[in-house]
Amino acid sequence: MEKFEELKALIASIQDDADKFYNKANSAAGTRVRKGMQDLKNIAQAIRAEVQDLKNKEK
Repeated sequence: MEKFEELKALIASIQDDADKFYNKANSAAGTRVRKGMQDLKNIAQAIRAEVQDLKNKEK
C-alpha cells in the first residue's frame, strides 16, 4: 500500500506542472511532466509486480 500512496503523491506533484504546460504553454513544465510520467510508469510497474507476487503467494 506504500507504493500506492507514493503514486498518489506523485500525481499530485505533477498537477501544477501539467497546468503550466497545457494552459500556459510553459515548455519547461512539460519536461517535468514527462519525467513525472516516467516515474509514474515505473511505480505502477512495481505495484503490478507486488500485486502479482502477493496473489501468487495466496495460492
